[in-house]
Order: sequence, then structure tokens, then C-alpha cells
Amino acid sequence: MLLFSLPGMSTEEMSFIDSITKDLSEEQQKQFIMIYSSRRKDPQMILILTLLGFVGVAGVHRMIVGEIGMGLVYFFTGGFCLIGTIVDIINYKNISGEFNRRQAMESVGMVKQYVK
Repeated sequence: MLLFSLPGMSTEEMSFIDSITKDLSEEQQKQFIMIYSSRRKDPQMILILTLLGFVGVAGVHRMIVGEIGMGLVYFFTGGFCLIGTIVDIINYKNISGEFNRRQAMESVGMVKQYVK
């Protein structure tokens, strides 16, 4: 599969993708890769956006992964006085991993629904 070309893909993410796409046809797998690769977030990008919290732009990483409310709370509280930002620096892989799993499940659903 072309999944090896996606940046920052862990073996855990790859095995999850393999498990949810094993029943797809070859054409559906190609469509899945196109959709998923455009929607997933690289963990390194999430880390960089989290580090922006130290220079006064806290919460951008939360907004990028669809947590708009939490992103606004981070923005207006300075990342909970930097404590939330520090916790998110430690957990950036979990943040991106959860977002990418949701996107993978949505992408599989789209492919199964529209590509026969």
C-alpha cells in the first residue's frame, strides 16, 4: 500500500489502518488513501503548533484537530497558564492519533458508501 509514504505514520497507526481497510477492494483502498492522506494530521505538525503556545498563540493545535471550544479556552487562558500546553506537548502523539483514527473511520465510511 501507499501508506508508507505518509509522514509520521507509526506502526500502531499503520496496523489500525490495515485492520479497517482489509475488507475494501483495491479501488476502494486507493480512494481511502487519497481521502485519508488529505485529512490526517502529522504528529510533528501538532507538536510544532503546540509549541506556539509558549509564544502567546496557545490552542491552535486544538483547533486544527477540531476541538474549537478547547482551542478558544487555551487561547484566552494562555494554555491554562501554560500547564495545559505543557501537558499537550507530552501528549501530542495521542492528540494526533485520536484525530487520525476518527478521520480514518470517516474515510472508510465515505469509501464504502460511494465507491463500489
